[in-house]
Amino acid sequence: MKITPIGAARTVTGSMYLIEFNGHKLLLDSGLFQGEKHIEELNESPFPFDPREIEKIIITHGHLDHIGMLPRLVREGFEGEIISTAATRDIAGIMLLDAAHLQEEEARASKKRYERRGIEPREPLYTVEDALLTMGLFRKTLKYGEEAELYPDLKIVFRDAGHILGSVFVEMRAREKGRELKITFSGDLGNVNKPIVRDPESPKLKDSDYLFIESTYGDREHKSVEESVRELKEAVLNTLERGGNAVIPTFALERAQDILYYFRELVEIGELSDLNVFLDSPLAISATRIFRAHPECYDDEARELLKRHRDPFTFPGVHFTRSVEASRAINNIKKGAIIMAGSGMCTGGRVKHHLKHNLWRKECSVIFVGYQAKGTLGRKIVDGAKEVEIYGEVISVNAEIYTINGFSAHAGRDTLLDWASHFHKDTTIFTMHGEESSIEALGRSLSELGYKTHAPQRLETLEL
Repeated sequence: MKITPIGAARTVTGSMYLIEFNGHKLLLDSGLFQGEKHIEELNESPFPFDPREIEKIIITHGHLDHIGMLPRLVREGFEGEIISTAATRDIAGIMLLDAAHLQEEEARASKKRYERRGIEPREPLYTVEDALLTMGLFRKTLKYGEEAELYPDLKIVFRDAGHILGSVFVEMRAREKGRELKITFSGDLGNVNKPIVRDPESPKLKDSDYLFIESTYGDREHKSVEESVRELKEAVLNTLERGGNAVIPTFALERAQDILYYFRELVEIGELSDLNVFLDSPLAISATRIFRAHPECYDDEARELLKRHRDPFTFPGVHFTRSVEASRAINNIKKGAIIMAGSGMCTGGRVKHHLKHNLWRKECSVIFVGYQAKGTLGRKIVDGAKEVEIYGEVISVNAEIYTINGFSAHAGRDTLLDWASHFHKDTTIFTMHGEESSIEALGRSLSELGYKTHAPQRLETLEL
């Protein structure tokens, strides 16, 4: 068997593995590269394989750095079967259509600029039509713990990764040349004690020959969720006392729902009151509807809320703003607004407009509750930039900046090590999906536990 990481090798994004065995070609995940310009340029690189030869694609979860390249594969000839959980399939529907809309809008916006420079206009990476065709290929959904025979010589099982709604890690058994190979792909493993979704399952295929493990936070541990909720409450109260607004750049999928869940709890126990919270993201609003539709992914606490006919995501003072007009109206509010808007790394979307109106005001706050990749506007603000450019205008950074890292959907170092320690010491571990420092740190820690480790390069073919 040969496995080639097309992305997420010594970088965080672009997760995709090409799996070749017994004449079959499959992919595990198919993600976009996100972050710095030279990284995102990889999205337009030729595939190192013919998409028409890919028979099946296994998807671990619905974040764009794991599914965002699917429509391009379809555009270039992929007609096979996509396999995921039901929740991931539904999430993919809204995520891919939104990404396609953005691709088309960006292409239209850049067309005149390119023409004025005498350059061939940039085509979108894929279109809405490509995204719709892609959704028709989600032909197989699996439940947690359900074994599926993809071929007579290959079986997989999905286990709950605890990362986002519907996320999985994949246990694979393959027979090739008279021997059995056991492989586990972690996908993205979740943080513990988070709301709504369960904690990651322990691996069942403990005698795996090979483990591909994510390393996003392989070099550090998170603050506790409880401490992070306290920090969120204090940041909001401090902002309201100063007479400003709080802007919370929010990932539409998972982070938005988690923060709504925490605000509801804080209101119900009386630690916050008279809130004026705006979920200003059509994508996040749609994602929240999908969360409501998949209680099979909930933990016991969230299920108990449903049994009592209580919505985990609504409370007095929350507003869901879909229209552009409603979003613009928020900018007329000078104090008391808590604005949750995407994108989570401030690379586009409505949050940039809200930053333009609030970032320069010292009575306001920006509360970061998620990972900020290198090269993004969010990372520049977190790293202490005194001014930033937003839509061609230089904006001073005078607002109070809060960074709360305990809300991450990714497992921290200790959780990663604990999860990996369930595997037999003969398991070879490939450290993936992290920046260089995180990958190297996790590799050292795993080596100290007695494992053989390797951090593959992008497009390095691994002979298993």
